[in-house]
Amino acid sequence: MNHQRRTFLKSTSAAGAIAAAVAAGLLKPTQVLAADWNKSAFTADKAAAALTNYGISSPSRSKDVLLNAPDIAENGAVVPVTITSNIPNTEMAFLVVADNPNPMAASFTFANGAEGFISTRVKMAKTSYVKAYIKANGKYYFAEKQVKVTIGGCGG
Repeated sequence: MNHQRRTFLKSTSAAGAIAAAVAAGLLKPTQVLAADWNKSAFTADKAAAALTNYGISSPSRSKDVLLNAPDIAENGAVVPVTITSNIPNTEMAFLVVADNPNPMAASFTFANGAEGFISTRVKMAKTSYVKAYIKANGKYYFAEKQVKVTIGGCGG
């Protein structure tokens, strides 16, 4: 029995089935591969412009938005950050690194009833304020923390 032939036939039939589903409109690769995103916010070179592109204006500082990041990051390429929102009906979260060339680092949308918690890593070009913005009940809230980025663990 030729196993290579059998594998080839299985792969070909699977590819044919996927192609037929795409052609029939049952499977839309553009919806699967790329979600809608706010390109102008992520390509803005100033934090204020990035926030404006998301419609964020006059956010309030809130103790219900918890931002956890290291005081000193030895490697700016992988800075761990967590955001916790204790505000009911949290809809979205945004992470901004103020002094990065493109300050908008991430945006997250929460489904109804989802826990407002994010854990991620961001790249930081230099020492900067990291800010977490939360949208809940149509209002915006934020928390911020300065993170020192050092080169090779040396202070600076």
